Amino acid sequence: MSGDPFIHLPVFEGFNEQQLALLRPLFSPIDAYAGDELFEQGETARYLYLVVSGEVTIRYKPEDGPALTVTRVRPGGVVGWSAALGSRSYTSGAMCEVYSQLLRISGPDLRNLCTEHPETGMLLLERLASIIAARLRHTHEQVMALLKQGLRSNFASIEE
Repeated sequence: MSGDPFIHLPVFEGFNEQQLALLRPLFSPIDAYAGDELFEQGETARYLYLVVSGEVTIRYKPEDGPALTVTRVRPGGVVGWSAALGSRSYTSGAMCEVYSQLLRISGPDLRNLCTEHPETGMLLLERLASIIAARLRHTHEQVMALLKQGLRSNFASIEE
């Protein structure tokens, strides 16, 4: 990974050097290629990922239908937040669409950070929550558009 992603990612803005020194060893850089799966839906939730470059697609597979693309996460976004919440498994799958650079942290390391360094841990959690909330608002809009599109096509086939 070229350069220091801790300087360029919005999630780390405002952290002082001491806090960044605590965070750097907890995050591992990951290179992933187009078609690489970061995790599958239902897999044990181990890592939270920050997208440094590239694009990650989040897919949800309902029991009664094909997999749906829920959202595309671009640089500055967060993937795999089930691990940060302490959930047992991922609720969706994640796959890289193009070559992507990521930073990952294990769920236990994130929770230990919050216990051992509460000020830094809480600041990081607040930043993550803000990014996740923005994505959820966007995801809600995408899901509603998919549902409307599905309803329109169902009504069109009934009218024919």
